[in-house]
Amino acid sequence: MLKESIQRHYSLNFISSIFFNESGFATYGINQFSDIPPQVFRATYLSSRSVQLPKYVTVFKDTKRPALPPKFDWRDKNVVTPVQNQQSCGGCWAFSVVESIESLCAIKEGHLKLLSAQEVIDCSYRDAGCKGGSPINALMWLNQSKAKLVKESEYPFSAKTGMCHYFSKSTFGVVIKDYKAYNFRYNEDVMMEKLLEWGPLVVVVDAVSWQDYLGGIIQHHCSQGKSNHAVVITGYDTTGDIPYWIVRNSWGTTWGIDGYVYIKMGRNICGIADSVAVAFV
Repeated sequence: MLKESIQRHYSLNFISSIFFNESGFATYGINQFSDIPPQVFRATYLSSRSVQLPKYVTVFKDTKRPALPPKFDWRDKNVVTPVQNQQSCGGCWAFSVVESIESLCAIKEGHLKLLSAQEVIDCSYRDAGCKGGSPINALMWLNQSKAKLVKESEYPFSAKTGMCHYFSKSTFGVVIKDYKAYNFRYNEDVMMEKLLEWGPLVVVVDAVSWQDYLGGIIQHHCSQGKSNHAVVITGYDTTGDIPYWIVRNSWGTTWGIDGYVYIKMGRNICGIADSVAVAFV
């Protein structure tokens, strides 16, 4: 196992040195996950389940499509909470849903509240807590139950699945009104519009190649074809030679670009457009 890790480190450093010299390419190397065997990493951190979704159908016929800014990031609007760390809990599916809802509340109300991912991990009965789940199932549960998503301070993250806690009617909480979930494959230009219209988007991607990601724009090597990790798109940038999505992860700020990763736009890299969801508050 150690020998396998050392060999992979040398290989990654060699690849990283090549890509680093080529503008825009992703770089790979030693990070906090590099000493974990790939199969253990996948079992621990890539535990989001994908769900078959209807394709989004555009309704633009005679109307003119809206002009979009060449660059946009919800972080610039101060409506995105700090990057979280799911630790060894496979709760990315819950973190992504909660992080998106935090931003949607801030867009609507004008101030940020850190909400409880642990509540969703413990209470979304269609999912398996820290052993994995689906953002769509979590949104379905929140919508059907009208459960109040409480503050992180009231229901803190424990990095393990616990008993579901219920709160009184007088307790503060966010109740979602509805949610939408679509497949935007071959429609990433429309995804850009929906990002601005709806807010930060929950997506499920193939993140097998992200284990040793350091920075830059991922343009290749997401070829497994199986979505396994839930993240949040907060923005995009089309001003350079390679347009990319700005994607928030839940592996802490020491991973990637202060906890973020850039994904090339337009070719469904890492399956980023296959499963896209958002709540309405």
